[in-house]
Amino acid sequence: MLRMPGTSGLTRKLALSAVVLLLASACGGGGEADDTASGGGGGGGGGGGEAVTVSIAANAVRGGKNEEEALWIEDYLIPTFEQRMADEGRNVTVEFEGRGADDEAYKSQLALDLRSGGGNDILTIDGIWLGEFVQAGYLSPLTDVVGDQIDEWEGWEQIPEAVQGNMVFEEARYGIPMGTDTRVIYFNKDLFEQAGLPADWQPATWDEVLEAARTLKQQLPEVIPLQLNAGTAMGEATTMQGVLPLLAGAGALIYDEQSQQWLGASPELQEVLETYATVYVDEQLGDPDLQLRQDGRDRSFQDFAAGRLGMLIESDYLWRDVINPETGIAPMEQRDEVVGWAMIPAMSPGGGISGQDFVSMSGGSGRVLNPNTEHPEEAWALLQFMNSREAISELVKDQPRITHREDINSETLTGDPLLQFMAEEVLPLTAFRPPLGEYPQVSVALQEATEQVVNGTSPQEAAQQYQSELESIVGADSVATSGG
Repeated sequence: MLRMPGTSGLTRKLALSAVVLLLASACGGGGEADDTASGGGGGGGGGGGEAVTVSIAANAVRGGKNEEEALWIEDYLIPTFEQRMADEGRNVTVEFEGRGADDEAYKSQLALDLRSGGGNDILTIDGIWLGEFVQAGYLSPLTDVVGDQIDEWEGWEQIPEAVQGNMVFEEARYGIPMGTDTRVIYFNKDLFEQAGLPADWQPATWDEVLEAARTLKQQLPEVIPLQLNAGTAMGEATTMQGVLPLLAGAGALIYDEQSQQWLGASPELQEVLETYATVYVDEQLGDPDLQLRQDGRDRSFQDFAAGRLGMLIESDYLWRDVINPETGIAPMEQRDEVVGWAMIPAMSPGGGISGQDFVSMSGGSGRVLNPNTEHPEEAWALLQFMNSREAISELVKDQPRITHREDINSETLTGDPLLQFMAEEVLPLTAFRPPLGEYPQVSVALQEATEQVVNGTSPQEAAQQYQSELESIVGADSVATSGG
């Protein structure tokens, strides 16, 4: 039985139910889902030539959003899997329902489908939606849908435990994670050399990061030493590239699954906010104006690409899509020679979460099985194939990226030193955002706290204001004031 933290679980379920009831009304009622949409049919397996249809839902569409995933599903996955089933004497057809909607609209439609007992057999969801869907009663553990045979899948051995956690809630597996990312400190080696800093720089503490920023400021006054995302204008980038990595480095996570409490105005959070004060107020090691502009993150990218910014914390998105010399939105011609990277250190050695010296945060989505599926055996077979070494290799053959499988990463990332470094060194120690319905609101509250500090509010006062907002979101009984 799932544990429900106070009244917040009920609040989540009522909130999500309200959304799907509104959608049901708009769609003309919440009756049984159409059989073609749910992949449902007449029950039973696909052995002996009986025709079975299973379906996949993903927020990806040919010619639109996440097109690469849609093309992979339609052009490779479906025909290959159907042929494999035919070779085994099984008549299995796969249908793909690709959508190109806003993420929240896609999420709401999934909730409506699941609530009505319908929906596709395999569903792609963001990792931060998992707990909300589970606590609303819309998803079940894989073992409840398929049985203990899920433990026999060879792929689990290739997925780091930290990455598996993106599709785990309260110690139960609900799906298989998809590709992920990690975060590092990028730095400009040319600027470092001009300032007398080493090209193989790897700080061991926060103080060493700040000391490098001080050196850049002293030696190269025209350069912005450090970009630490802050404020609400940068949205989730503030939380994922700023607050949460620093918080992990101080030894705490924003949500503790064991106690089922959110972190309030703790000593760890105050350390994070004091670091923001050092960077933007006390020593002016960063540009506060960038944190308040709607286009501030894009401007920070442009500054880094132009050699006007010394360091910034970002994910592999910066390397692959922003400063890529061929396809980037802020291309950096000498990227491979000029850009260095370092792991994000704990506040002090061994002071990070789980006693780590270095930390990171990751995002990512995954695929789950619909508990309403009438063909769990075929759906599980398809889900395994979607995450097989063969299938994932096909997906990334034209554009290497960090996947959830270590064997694929070791095979495809050897030509890219940064992605290989992230996969081998950073991914095993990463952490993920809590998969709970309150998280987006909590994230905004954290962004507001950093913005207050950038605008001159003391870290202590900003932390207390954050706690008050947090209590209004999750309830005072669900807030802890220590991460220890």
